[in-house]
Amino acid sequence: MPVRVHSSFAIHPGVWLKDGVVAPTGLSIRALAKKMHVARPTLSKLLNGHAGLSSEMALRFEKAFGLNADTLMRMQVAHEMAQARERIDELRVHRVGKASSEALTE
Repeated sequence: MPVRVHSSFAIHPGVWLKDGVVAPTGLSIRALAKKMHVARPTLSKLLNGHAGLSSEMALRFEKAFGLNADTLMRMQVAHEMAQARERIDELRVHRVGKASSEALTE
């Protein structure tokens, strides 16, 4: 049985990075963006929870702070899944039965 993370645990990775990693350094977003060689608006959107974490940005945080990029990406997926699950009733999908071997060859 798959383990589902409650949406309250699926924090946006940017917000977590801002509060738990960046804030303790005392760096401004502008200064950090310069150190990470990214645009300030791009970093600001991520850290304020208005943009998702890309794999490249996760690697930049890994290089800058010694964090594990894979863990950061799992946080991003958990956050996205929690948001999607909140809207699952809006999805119109017909249940599909077990596929026959004939259907797989078509």
